[in-house]
Amino acid sequence: MTIVIILIILIGLYLFMIMPNLDRERFKRMKPFEENLIAHRGLFNNKDIPENCLKGFKKAVEHDYGIELDVQRTTDGKLVVFHDATLKRICGIDRKLTDCSYDELMEYSLLDTEEKIPLFKDVLDALKEDTPLIVEIKPEGDCIGTCEEAVKMLNTYKRTWIMESFNPMVVRYLKKNHPEVIRGQLAYNLRKDKENCKNPFAGIALCYILTNFLTRPDFTAYDIRNYKNLSFQLISKVFKGECVAWTIRSEEDLALAKKYYQQYIFDSFVPKGHK
Repeated sequence: MTIVIILIILIGLYLFMIMPNLDRERFKRMKPFEENLIAHRGLFNNKDIPENCLKGFKKAVEHDYGIELDVQRTTDGKLVVFHDATLKRICGIDRKLTDCSYDELMEYSLLDTEEKIPLFKDVLDALKEDTPLIVEIKPEGDCIGTCEEAVKMLNTYKRTWIMESFNPMVVRYLKKNHPEVIRGQLAYNLRKDKENCKNPFAGIALCYILTNFLTRPDFTAYDIRNYKNLSFQLISKVFKGECVAWTIRSEEDLALAKKYYQQYIFDSFVPKGHK
């Protein structure tokens, strides 16, 4: 009998830890994101149109897609749009972006094109008011400061936007300091990512979304390759939470995503029925 009671307590604790925010009124604010496919880092091909460049964002807007992008901050406080921690893959320079000033970044091009790392402000200026925008705050550098500056900037624009991060402390910061902002927890099976999984406990927590009791995110953005994860399945099917699929790279992925997710982030192909 004692074992049964302990098991019930442990199951209850687990469910409490992974439960997202279930405020259905906040779900309604995410409708524009459900009604539009979201172009991951813009509409790019990483040839003449690099990821996270102004040209790719403008192209996504022309095709009436929503946009997902990544925000980091330079040493001189400029918010820029860039995904990786270092410039090596995209710019061929082995430096951390957060160790560079904006002027230094302007010395480098994206994938040998004429495109440069764009200011977040310039990207916002290029969007339509009704373009659904998912802003990911990267964990590098002072990510809390980056988050605060991004919220301030976004609040000066009439834009349809929500915010997400892999770092639960960023999501918690939004919950405590900007509860009006729709916030999301990014997650995946970090334990299999040997390059980025420095802490096994953090790997388990992020894999099984065990930090939701601290953050109560309005949506869960989960890697579509890991959709069978128990915590994700419970959030999707039992809690009926809002779920965002990343990253969809085929029609097969898109069909699968529609079984478990409400929002769809894609790249590397043009979904059928769209320009």
